[in-house]
Amino acid sequence: MNAIEVNNLGKKFRLRHSKGQSLKATIIDRILNRETRDDFWALKDISFSIAPGETVGVIGPNGSGKTTLLSILAGAMVPTVGSLDIRGRIGCLLELGAGFHPDLSGRENIYLNASIMGIPQSIIEAKFDQIVEFSGLGHFIETPLRFYSSGMSVRLGFSVIVVADPEVLLVDEVLAVGDKAFQKKSAERMHQFKEEGKTIVVVSHDMSVIRNFCDRVIYLQEGKVILEGSANDIVNRYTGDVQAQLIEGGPGQGRLHEWGNREVEIRKASLMNNLGEQIFNLKGGDDLIVTIDYFAKNRIENPVFGFAIHNSDRVLCFGSNTQIGEFMVGPVEGEGKISFRLNSLPLRTGDYYLSLSIHSQDHLTDYHRQEYFYPFTILSSGEGEGLFSIPVEWREEKFKVPKV
Repeated sequence: MNAIEVNNLGKKFRLRHSKGQSLKATIIDRILNRETRDDFWALKDISFSIAPGETVGVIGPNGSGKTTLLSILAGAMVPTVGSLDIRGRIGCLLELGAGFHPDLSGRENIYLNASIMGIPQSIIEAKFDQIVEFSGLGHFIETPLRFYSSGMSVRLGFSVIVVADPEVLLVDEVLAVGDKAFQKKSAERMHQFKEEGKTIVVVSHDMSVIRNFCDRVIYLQEGKVILEGSANDIVNRYTGDVQAQLIEGGPGQGRLHEWGNREVEIRKASLMNNLGEQIFNLKGGDDLIVTIDYFAKNRIENPVFGFAIHNSDRVLCFGSNTQIGEFMVGPVEGEGKISFRLNSLPLRTGDYYLSLSIHSQDHLTDYHRQEYFYPFTILSSGEGEGLFSIPVEWREEKFKVPKV
């Protein structure tokens, strides 16, 4: 028997459009039925099942219906059509502020949030000190929530869930908020939940979290399930789709940032392997070859081409440019290509972003910069901690202890 069963689920929102420019005009339009209405289906024909103890990730671009689906599973929204059945006590951590009241203190919000999740008051009273201790809020527990930072609110909500000990856990990517210490603490508790056989549904844009934590992944696009399968396969497909959108000039993940006067412009960038094949996924230790197609409107003397690689947490892994590498680029005008090779890329398994730049020798003029523009994935067999996967060989020598 499945822990979660969803059949032909759909959620429709009615969008009202009024020509009125004021509240009065809007009310009159509504009374006279002059407003237009459009039906928007945020979810369409969603069906899936999740077994007890399974951890499932839900991914997709912005606006694909991920949070709407999680809200319906949590009971915060009612589906327009279809059915769902969830077996077991539910704990949920949705968008910031969900289940809390800003005018109530942290203490009062603990009881409010617990009552929404169906946790008896007697249990909260017995475990209140544990909740406060796990949250690390201390004397702030008596402060109204409106004075909390986003990280403090998440810590409070997650602490209630920890003590509630749910059988089914629904988590939006709010756990990415807060200080590193609590992120580590909450990640450890999430892994403990998984080891205890809890059923977990996670929504996240962080593909490293999805790949490393989830057993299975559901890929949503425009409110529909377009793919479902193992974490590695689905994340690879999603990363490839994002990269393809970028190449075609699409919106990608909606986190692109580029600037510059475009006197020299990056027209295209290709990530390739040793065989010259365009790739989005690499094995740890493989070479990465990047070719940049550029166009210079006018003659530009000796521009500098550069790159940087960041991980999914936006931590810089490595960066360089033609100036640092003492590779003098001559004058450019019109179309051209430049490429660089990164030999035996020693990055650990995860999702990464390649940034590219073209600027002047004195760094005062940015011709074109593309930040976090080209996502790719590394699959490494190396084990260890940190950013890099470096082969380690251990040796041991034993010495006889002389007898006294």
